[in-house]
Amino acid sequence: MPRSRINGNFIDKTFSIVANILLRIIPTTSVEKEAFTYYRDGMSAQSEGNYAEALQNYYEAMRLEIDPYDRSYILYNIGLIHTSNGEHTKALEYYFRALERNPFLPQAFNNMAVICHYRGEQAIRQGDSEIAEAWFDQAAEYWKQAIALTPGNYIEAHNWLKITRRFE
Repeated sequence: MPRSRINGNFIDKTFSIVANILLRIIPTTSVEKEAFTYYRDGMSAQSEGNYAEALQNYYEAMRLEIDPYDRSYILYNIGLIHTSNGEHTKALEYYFRALERNPFLPQAFNNMAVICHYRGEQAIRQGDSEIAEAWFDQAAEYWKQAIALTPGNYIEAHNWLKITRRFE
């Protein structure tokens, strides 16, 4: 049974109903509809913490989806799962791939910055301040890009950039 038929909470049910209506009325090919169905089911599984199932759905959506913009969101969500699983190198790879297809994803830049900042903090704990500074500088670059795309968002990152004198 497709995940869209077994969603348990109100928001998931509402999203599924709206998505099903859109799939019927928007003129798309059957392959595009199938790709969207896998993407939708991946999002539902991801929201429930079923990451293995979500990844299966996202990979299937990637196999079918040809639109670069839509693929960017699939890749971004795969990156989110790898971030949640602590697989930061894989997550960064998927965020990069998402940005190659859609350079206007501030949330991808933000997540990349968070990972770099985390790695900088790890380097400090290990006593390597030079490596830490390199990670923090990289985090700053990603946060600057996120802020440039969505001024007014990422206030904490903006403040960190000012405090550390990395904001230009």
